[in-house]
Amino acid sequence: MANGMDAAGGLGKNIIGAPISRIDGPLKTTGTARYTADFHFAYLAHAVPVQSTIASGRIKSLNTSVAEKMPGVLLVLHHGNMDKLYRVVPNDSAATTSEARPPFEDEKIYHWGQFVALVVGETLEQATAAARAVTVEYETKPASLKPSLSDYTGKRKSVSKRGDVDKAFLGAPVKIDQNYITPVETHNPIEMHSTVAMWEDNKVTLYETSQGVWNHRLAMAQILGIPRENVQVVTKFLGSGFGGKLFPWPHSALAAVAARRLDRPVKLSLSRKMMFTNVGHRPRCEQRFKIGATTDGKLVSLRQDYLNHTSFIDDIDEGCGEATPYLYSVPNLEITSALVQRNTGTPSPMRGPGAVPGLFAMESAMDELAIALKIDPIELRLRNEPLKDEGTGQEFSSRHLKECLEVGKQKFGWDKRTAAVGSMKRDGKILGWGMAAASWGAYRFGATATVELCADGRVCVRSATQDVGTGTYTVFAQVMHEKTGVPFDRIDVIIGDTSLPEGSMSGGSWATATSLPAISSAATNATKTLMQMAVSTTGSPFLDQDPSKLELSEGRVHLNGQASSTGIPFEEVVKLGRLKGIIGEGKTIPTFEDPKAKDLSLHSYAVQFVEVEWEPEIARLRVSRVVTVVDVGRIINLKAATNQILGAVVMGIGMGLLEQTTYEQRTGQPINGSMADYLMATCADSPKIDVTFLNYPDLAMNEYGARGVGEIGLAGVAPAITAAVYHATGIRVRELPVRIEDLLQAELREA
Repeated sequence: MANGMDAAGGLGKNIIGAPISRIDGPLKTTGTARYTADFHFAYLAHAVPVQSTIASGRIKSLNTSVAEKMPGVLLVLHHGNMDKLYRVVPNDSAATTSEARPPFEDEKIYHWGQFVALVVGETLEQATAAARAVTVEYETKPASLKPSLSDYTGKRKSVSKRGDVDKAFLGAPVKIDQNYITPVETHNPIEMHSTVAMWEDNKVTLYETSQGVWNHRLAMAQILGIPRENVQVVTKFLGSGFGGKLFPWPHSALAAVAARRLDRPVKLSLSRKMMFTNVGHRPRCEQRFKIGATTDGKLVSLRQDYLNHTSFIDDIDEGCGEATPYLYSVPNLEITSALVQRNTGTPSPMRGPGAVPGLFAMESAMDELAIALKIDPIELRLRNEPLKDEGTGQEFSSRHLKECLEVGKQKFGWDKRTAAVGSMKRDGKILGWGMAAASWGAYRFGATATVELCADGRVCVRSATQDVGTGTYTVFAQVMHEKTGVPFDRIDVIIGDTSLPEGSMSGGSWATATSLPAISSAATNATKTLMQMAVSTTGSPFLDQDPSKLELSEGRVHLNGQASSTGIPFEEVVKLGRLKGIIGEGKTIPTFEDPKAKDLSLHSYAVQFVEVEWEPEIARLRVSRVVTVVDVGRIINLKAATNQILGAVVMGIGMGLLEQTTYEQRTGQPINGSMADYLMATCADSPKIDVTFLNYPDLAMNEYGARGVGEIGLAGVAPAITAAVYHATGIRVRELPVRIEDLLQAELREA
């Protein structure tokens, strides 16, 4: 099975679950795939934002006179001359923005790097030079930049509650009461944010770096104050987003306004430096976990109190309690949350928002509890396996966490683990073994798709979703091949454009699960119409026969139970009817509207096993091996799903050992706001990773039983790393990332 073309030659229904190579792979490897910044048009102008150099205050004066006289400068936008922009209707789930405040709405400064002006020039170089010539005088106010959130004394919101958690904790014979901290992390996809805007007849087309073109369209229509039918958003390829590209950021509106003013196309591409201040980040989270248990390891109480920072513009709750209410059985539980405002840009979703930092704290606390009880950490989790979702009272649609634990234990060789700190060695290195469980919500939202059986023998599937690098193009083609038998080289997947039927957003691991019912039913409906034509069209060999006696396979219409070679190509039926094509439409019903799914607890599960190597003599700590076992329903494309988990695990290593954005305490500027200074896991940091999918279909999700894959691979990696670090060194790291300094200080104390 060398590539997707070969695989689609005759796999039919066996193509679902096969390790199929990306059909868009050749476009990407040859440079043919067009990302947003690759779109060029005649008379294209270039826009460069001017950024604030303070964290809090207001603009006293802004001088653009020098910039406006420089060669090639076409326009300078700022608060004083900005077009009227509008806010999106609050709590409108169909149209969401990353920031509530439109650009240049007022002269207030909320964070370092905030856009205060926009220079548009004939060339990027001219616009960049002119942007540097814009001078701004500020009235500075004291900024809130303290990293720690522990001084918060305000009200807390109750997120989830059952029983009397405080009373149960007081009476518990074994207690854990600790604080856990995850730092600010910044999205750093290879492709930076970019917008190309062009107007024609009061209609704007936005070429975008977007994980949700349909939402982007609706939000931009509200911001610009124009009918939604006058906005078209195009995202043909995306160089990853990790949640930072889910919703529109202010630069999109800035590009649209500039293009409207100049009546010519405008491109606005953010620099890597701007990626650290203007398009979101995972907020700092501080969590206190209090767990009470019996001496035999049964949980009796669990309290999670978390804080996360947010901006002064938006209230963004990270949602650290997402997995806490249902992952383990505990009769008394309470989760509270609160937001602490800081002079940073607005936080945004980042791969596994809420659950990932929340699970770092919960699984770290569970590991500490296992040590206090002298119970194997796997056994502790098995003893607290719930029979239902105790947070909602719902039955689980499909839950195989116990099997994840058992399979992972066997594959990792956990039985060889000795519990004593520093007791395991190999080749002169101290080994540490740790594990953590994980979960992530399963989602299915509304979507629409069409499938066209064309007179030229091609199959066209259309939906306004997008491929963010995860393989959506290929998954769509797999389903079309399964439904029709037509090989990949005759299947056209047309996505990434709001001129198409409304599709799914690519976030929260919901794109595939949401799209599958729509494209599958569209193919079924197109086939039904094809069969009706085959029995009612003059010249058809199946004239006046029962359409239920016909089927479509290998691209041919034939009688049930007979070889496809006995029939005729589907395009012959289309031609006999004198049609260009036969179109079927399909829709996806959201799970919260589906009678079969809305009363079920829908989640995916995983267990991460991690081995670290610690060499105190040279202060070297390395993750050397990872085994991950994943329960995400039925796998549609084994190769793409495996790649998602591999990438997520490497990202988890970065979270555990490397990543942290640090702000300068006087100005609010990110100190490490570049790829040279912000540490991320590279190939050199990547260990041997073993990925196993249990592959149990969850038919409450869709006919294929598929749930999302993207987030679950990251969840649980960081706490498994810190558990392994403790096993190797005896040092419990409760604040990420793990620092060599912490481990060395412990070594010095022992010496």
